[in-house]
Parts: sequence; structure tokens; C-alpha cells
Amino acid sequence: MRFIAGIWRLAIAALCFVGTYEAWTIPNRWVYFTFQTGFVLGIVMLWAGAASLLEGIQPPAWLKGCLTVYAVVTALVAFLLMPPDDPHYVPQVLGIMTNTMLHRFAPVMAVIDFVLFDPHRRFKPGYVLSWMGYFPIYLAFVVIRAQLWPHAGPSVGGNPYPYIFIDLGQLGWSQFLVNIVGLAIGCLLVSLAVFLIDRILPDKPLLPPR
Repeated sequence: MRFIAGIWRLAIAALCFVGTYEAWTIPNRWVYFTFQTGFVLGIVMLWAGAASLLEGIQPPAWLKGCLTVYAVVTALVAFLLMPPDDPHYVPQVLGIMTNTMLHRFAPVMAVIDFVLFDPHRRFKPGYVLSWMGYFPIYLAFVVIRAQLWPHAGPSVGGNPYPYIFIDLGQLGWSQFLVNIVGLAIGCLLVSLAVFLIDRILPDKPLLPPR
């Protein structure tokens, strides 16, 4: 089972790295929340996979939980808010669109990894809020970048906002703040759900990787 867990985690890392590869040649792709968190998820899964295979030290519980929250948020946004990927625009690897790898396959596999291979009941209540710390930083980054470089892309026509639901230029401050509050509530609920699932599951992994 340790071997299976290691390969599963390395597969997630590979999906994340392949899914974000175009950002290395098109830097404004790094503005996307999913590119940033997906790349970090890839690093953490590479660490976890190697640790499983070599019986080394696993990533800290807080970090693994944090990336699980971001994976759930990524999947929810992809399945509920984003339009279908255009195969004429999105790069493909082995016949699979890289956006599909990053937004759907990797997050779903990361959640399965958390449920099956991680030990549980390690999260502290304070983790729920601390996991959300990146979201205001990300939003501030997007807004400040848009003010400094209003035609930097990555959206069509040079629009600097990566997602329509946080496009301050199109929404105006009132709707922008309404959307932000809604997103914050949604992210808090995801954090709380991950915390509660961790509390419900048994201490030992359902499929012990070691």
C-alpha cells in the first residue's frame, strides 16, 4: 500500500506540473489562483510521494490540509463557475487538456489522497481560519497588479483580471465586494468541511501508506 500511495501522489504531482507548464513561457498565467496553488500542490505531492516510497517524513498536517482546501476550491470553481475548456485554445498532453489535469483531475485525486492515505484527527481548530490566509493576499495581489499594469492579461484583450467574478473593472466596487464576501463564506465552509471530515475519520489512514 505504501507503494500505491507513493505512485498515486507522484501522479498528482505530475498532473500539477504538466497543468502549469505553459506558465513558464507565458508568465501572466501565474496570475491564476489555480496555477499558483496547483504548482504548490505539485511540490507537496512530490514530497509526500517520495516520503511514502522512501519511508521518509511526510508534509506537515497543516500544509497538507491547506492544499486539500485549495484543491476542493479549485474543483468547485472548475465544475460550477468556469465554462468548458476550448480544445482549440487549451494545450493538450496525451489527448488530455492541461486545464482538465489542473482543475479537475489533480484536485479530485488530492481529495481522495487526503481521505484514504492521510492519518486524521491531527488538525487544530485554528487551522480553519489560517488556511484562508492566502485568499486575501491573492485578491490584493490581483487588484494591485491590475492597477499597475491594466493591460497585462491574462484574459482576452489584455484584461488583467483572471476571473470574471473578481473583475473589478467590469463589476465595480459594490458587486466586487459582494462577490468577495460570497467567496470568503464559501472558502470558510470548505475549510470547515475539511476540518470536520478529518475529525470524523479514524486516526489511522483508511489505507495505511506505510
